[in-house]
Amino acid sequence: MISRRQTLGFAAALAATPALARASASDPIIVNALGGLANPNLQIGRPAGQAADTSRLDFDQRALNDALASGLTAVNITLGYVAGPQEPYAYTLETIDAWDKVIADNSSKLLLVRTADDIRRAKAQGKIGVIYGFQNAVQIGEHAERVDEFAGRGVRIVQLTYNPANMLGDGSMVPENRGLSEQGRKVVAKLNEAKVMVDLSHSGERTCLDAIAASKTPISINHTGCRALTDLPRNKTDAELRGVAEKGGFVGIYFMPFLAPDSYAKADDVVAHIGHALNVCGEDHVGIGTDGSVATIDDMEAYRSAIAIEHEERKAAGIAAKGERADTHPFIIDLRGPDQFRKLTRMMEAKGHKPRVIEKVLGANFVSYADRVWA
Repeated sequence: MISRRQTLGFAAALAATPALARASASDPIIVNALGGLANPNLQIGRPAGQAADTSRLDFDQRALNDALASGLTAVNITLGYVAGPQEPYAYTLETIDAWDKVIADNSSKLLLVRTADDIRRAKAQGKIGVIYGFQNAVQIGEHAERVDEFAGRGVRIVQLTYNPANMLGDGSMVPENRGLSEQGRKVVAKLNEAKVMVDLSHSGERTCLDAIAASKTPISINHTGCRALTDLPRNKTDAELRGVAEKGGFVGIYFMPFLAPDSYAKADDVVAHIGHALNVCGEDHVGIGTDGSVATIDDMEAYRSAIAIEHEERKAAGIAAKGERADTHPFIIDLRGPDQFRKLTRMMEAKGHKPRVIEKVLGANFVSYADRVWA
């Protein structure tokens, strides 16, 4: 555990932290349970039709430098098929190949995470641990045996559904709320056997509750909000949050517009949702999954135009969630950039959260969860 002095020191570090500084060994472990290592500026100016490819790499030195400056220890990146015209299985293998090369080419700063100890090793070596994760399981689909193949390639997290339904279950935007399918139960069992995390982000409520009951190991909701505070489908009910915690799982709160009823969420909303999750789940089961990268945006007006195009394409493809709008941002406007984790620390401290709880939320709880599932 870090001391109160260390927590406050981390919160105050911005004033003395050069733009490209790496995290200090005395800083807490920070794990983004769903995020990215992308430079959002690369999206600006893309032709219509390209913005909706949710699995682009968009990795460059700027993205890496900003992530290192933020103090990030490890991040679950989305790779493989999420939605779109690509053939899911082949496309997923292509993106794994691409990220293998990125990590190999940047081995002095990046490390592929397969175990919880790899996260600790990334921290000790001043690197960023890259966790391979899916945000849809269509690439597994009817072929549960593919779980072993993907696990062998380093995939450590599989989210069962995106917003629509697939052959495993219903996503959050499916009004029928039909729950986990028989094939979904087979895939959950296979993921358990392969020691891969079962992620219920984006799932419908019944699918989530069914998977909690079906899984033999703890499951996670890596990026969500609390529906008790903001009643939107992408957020989770207290029953879902409690079920995850009671089974020894993990809940990550995102930095997304769904945290506020008007979709203009602020940093205070993030802290409020973390606080509610802590009250429901207990201090050992809550963390962060921002659903975004660290790199800052240079031209906000141009970026807003790019996001508006992407939103229209997401609506047309049937993958948008209630609460997404063309005039909102896929991040928290006052909790972004390399200082976002330091600012969150300061805000949680101001709300009276104890240093040990802040450390757990920043990353220690995810590492403990990984110990339980990946060991």
